[in-house]
Amino acid sequence: MSSPASDSPEGAYHKLHPTIRRWIRDQGWDELREIQARTILSVIDGHRDILIAATTAAGKTEAAFLPILTQVADRSDAGFSVLYISPLKALINDQFKRLDELCDKMDIPVVKWHGDAPQSAKKRAISNPQGVALITPESIEAMLTRRAGDARRLLSTADFIVIDELHSFLQGPRGLHLASLLRRIDAMASKPARRMGLSATIGDLPQAARWLRPSNQDSVEILEAKTDAPELRLQIRGYVEPPELDDPDHAEGGSGAEEVPRRIALDSIADHLFGTLRGSNNLVFGSSRRTVESTADRLRRRSEKAKVPDEFFPHHGSLSKTLREELEDRLKDGNLPTTAICTSTLELGVDIGSVKSVAQIGSPRSLSSLRQRLGRTGRRRGTPSILRVYVREPHIDNESGILDRLRPNTIRSVAVIRLLLEKFVEPAGQVPEVASTLIHQILSVIAERGGIKARPLYDLLCGPGPFAAVSVSEFAELLRHLASGAIQFVEQSGDGLIMLAEKGEHTVQSRSFFAVFESAEEWRLTMGGKTLGTLPLSYPVHKDGLVVFAGRRWIVQDIDEKTSTLFVAPHPGGVLPRFERADGERLHNRLAEEMRRVYLASDVPPYLDDRGQELLAEGREMFQSLKLETTTFVQEERDLHVFLWRGSQTTAVFGAAAAMAGLPGQVHDLGLTLAQTNATEALPKLKALATEEEVDPVRLSGFVKDIAAGKFKDQVPGPLARSLWVRQNTSEINAIGEIARSL
Repeated sequence: MSSPASDSPEGAYHKLHPTIRRWIRDQGWDELREIQARTILSVIDGHRDILIAATTAAGKTEAAFLPILTQVADRSDAGFSVLYISPLKALINDQFKRLDELCDKMDIPVVKWHGDAPQSAKKRAISNPQGVALITPESIEAMLTRRAGDARRLLSTADFIVIDELHSFLQGPRGLHLASLLRRIDAMASKPARRMGLSATIGDLPQAARWLRPSNQDSVEILEAKTDAPELRLQIRGYVEPPELDDPDHAEGGSGAEEVPRRIALDSIADHLFGTLRGSNNLVFGSSRRTVESTADRLRRRSEKAKVPDEFFPHHGSLSKTLREELEDRLKDGNLPTTAICTSTLELGVDIGSVKSVAQIGSPRSLSSLRQRLGRTGRRRGTPSILRVYVREPHIDNESGILDRLRPNTIRSVAVIRLLLEKFVEPAGQVPEVASTLIHQILSVIAERGGIKARPLYDLLCGPGPFAAVSVSEFAELLRHLASGAIQFVEQSGDGLIMLAEKGEHTVQSRSFFAVFESAEEWRLTMGGKTLGTLPLSYPVHKDGLVVFAGRRWIVQDIDEKTSTLFVAPHPGGVLPRFERADGERLHNRLAEEMRRVYLASDVPPYLDDRGQELLAEGREMFQSLKLETTTFVQEERDLHVFLWRGSQTTAVFGAAAAMAGLPGQVHDLGLTLAQTNATEALPKLKALATEEEVDPVRLSGFVKDIAAGKFKDQVPGPLARSLWVRQNTSEINAIGEIARSL
């Protein structure tokens, strides 16, 4: 790296701190990657916020931290110079290992700051805050509400704030929460820190830039890596369930008394996984914790039957941290072949090394998630990315319904692959928890400051950012509602100071307050003093009850209801628990449109196995027999199917409009099903929607079920929930007339 041009990779290298240059040589790097060189120049020579979009394993962490550490190396001011914010504790632990050695060489302190991190290191940082803090949003929240003075001292002088896995914050209440926390940190700073966002899968880069700096998205420099994707090898495998199946994830062999007399699709899927993945490192994603446990149990039983070591282990949010970390370390070490059967817990960038292949049980619904998962494979130069999708379809007979006969799971899988090959990624969807998260932040700010007047509170929270849609009058009404006898979260003193009322104090003091998502009460499973994980408290348990958990089978030997603890021991039988239901991923409009194109096409993709090809043909044949190329309505006995070919949100809003017109129905991926009606009855009502100049959005919002969402949904006033819903769904509401006319 000599004779550098100022804007070349060599020029970028020579701008780095001498210790960092020596560290790079010690790593044996031949050169900086393109995204690293560009980021170094932007950080050191520029002053703007930066958004880095690069694939997994593209070196984003080094791209961010090498120039940042160069910039803060000689800083002597008190307070953290860099805040690195991550959605996962595990990712923080990961990044700490990557940064600790280099920061030590540069005499820059680095501290992990989350609920499981050592208290001794945090205490040292509080007494002498310097260097880099690796922290979660919940830990920032805890610091602001419980140690307000320390928070100002530690956080307010940061030069840089790095947000990792930025795409995970673009939707959901945690993103609203973090955006509000960043605004509050800026408010206490004499000079706002430069922000840097890192992500591998962003469908809408300007949208991400708006999130990163809501007050001025033009200040955000977008750096997108110019990298070639590895070769992609993929297969979609089709499976059909047996007739009259109630539970597609039930445990193999039931309670152990007798084997289930028939095989289900998951048995055949487990056979293929066992025969194909043994001997290498892989990830298998299930659509639910129940699918994960059922699959891991089947694979362990196959290992035992074949008298070979078990290589298949579950990984999901209900398992203990110890079990999850043991599996992550085993994958990363690479000394033993290991396949993790997981939920989205291994979707984000925890370092587990490169895996040979990724599989998904169930048809994908999100391009963003699928791309993130696929980024785990093909990371080594010259190795392909390998993806297998296992699609389960119901048994078809004379009693089967039209929707099942259309084989939508198979069609959706093909549509997803087509969009994947087109490099499409959907932008982040709407976040319905705005009002609930605003209530959380109102309580937090009051706790931080001991009290605050209404206007400064509004200005702090409701400027550019997640709560910008809330008007002054709506905010005032929300405060009055929170002070009402029914809520009693806040109260106002004679001089106008807003303070916490008794219920508000109790809420803020709760250990569960720091997170904006709801945490259900849970049973804790223990075996020989070792915690295995947790089950929802709503799950019925009794002594001598059987349970499949952590990939193994247990019997409940004793129950301690005071501590909500189940004491279990190994047992040959097992019953799969019902975990709390996870919200399904929404279908984007583009994916719904692509499904229709798949139905209309005649090609047979080579990545479909024989059964998958048969299922595709069955779906297309049904589509043609129903004349769905030109027909919108299909009568099935007393129900009317209305095929819309729109995404989940657009379909849901149109469903509310149909209900308002007197046509309540059930929303699904292909449209609406209107119960006990026919086209003759439905058309006049739909025509009224088509000819209406403008749908009354406020009246429409009254037909939306569960319009308030989030941890504090019960404290959200109805008018505010409806008003925010209308603003979030303006484009969908405006499309109602056009959709009705097309019908």
